[in-house]
Amino acid sequence: MSLDQILFYISVYVPPLLFAITLHEAAHGYAARYFGDNSAYAAGRLSLNPVHHIDPIGTIALPLIFIVMGTPFIFGWAKPVPVDIGRLHNPKRDMMYVAAAGPLANLMMAFLWAVVLRLLIALEFDSEVLMSMCIFGIKINIILMLFNLFPIPPLDGGRILVGLLPMRAAIKLASLEPYGMFIVVALLAVGAFEFLFKDLFIGIIKVIFYLVGL
Repeated sequence: MSLDQILFYISVYVPPLLFAITLHEAAHGYAARYFGDNSAYAAGRLSLNPVHHIDPIGTIALPLIFIVMGTPFIFGWAKPVPVDIGRLHNPKRDMMYVAAAGPLANLMMAFLWAVVLRLLIALEFDSEVLMSMCIFGIKINIILMLFNLFPIPPLDGGRILVGLLPMRAAIKLASLEPYGMFIVVALLAVGAFEFLFKDLFIGIIKVIFYLVGL
């Protein structure tokens, strides 16, 4: 891959990825504060500045490796926002809302990138970088939303499911959290996420495009 290609990919992929993971984590922090936990605020994590959320591996190293390899799939993560479940007004219920805030933020961002793309087309603004950035912004936010909604703790979907289940079942599911990321890595390795979410991913994009008139 040439230097020009690397610079193009960085300019297209890095801004949407940074916004996607930053706003995802900030949304968790704002939701936690709303429901009584100021841990994220005390740690300086209620910020839209990506610097406060950057993880050296997930936010910088891993995406750069994907870019240099020339893969069309870019993925990453930010530092998790601290949440003290014991400080929430109703821990079991409120943690469900705190967990849902991140994926909801990604869905909203996907829609906003689609609106920007629609405006660029309507204004006949011919920029390959901006058009590609918008398309990637839509895709990466939907990918992060679906990935995080998978019902295994510590992913957001797992924590949402813990909040929905009866207490005994919720405790059993929550006990999987120390092993959750190993399960997730195994599922990624065998392509389970792509198999489970491919049609849903395409369907969500079609709905968003329809809503913005694309």
